[in-house]
Amino acid sequence: MKTSRINDPRPRPGGPPGAPAVGCDVVTVSARQGLEAVDILRRGPGDAVGSVLHDDGGDTLGFLVPPGTAAAWDVPGSTCTETDGRGPTLAPEPPVEGSDWLLPPGEADLATDPAVLREALGEAARILRAADSCR
Repeated sequence: MKTSRINDPRPRPGGPPGAPAVGCDVVTVSARQGLEAVDILRRGPGDAVGSVLHDDGGDTLGFLVPPGTAAAWDVPGSTCTETDGRGPTLAPEPPVEGSDWLLPPGEADLATDPAVLREALGEAARILRAADSCR
């Protein structure tokens, strides 16, 4: 399992000269499923999880994925939003008002491989269904 690092040599709008341009899409899921997926990805080989946002209300997590992912994203229970190059930057501040980093850039690769994330979200959903059926 690998994550994708976005290495675009173009300057980021508003960023310092030589800073990479960054425009990730964002996969949003419920916090419960997302936290389970983060655990699954962190237990995998290598650095399988990229940067992850959480909302201040604690209801959702947002996984940064490479640009263009939204065009083919079809995982039930999640949405993938295009950022059109306006996505998260390498700045320490979260890119979305009312959110904060669960795994900030620098502590993780910037973007999670969408195929790896798809598998982890599916496994997380199965684990949560099994746990809920035991109640």
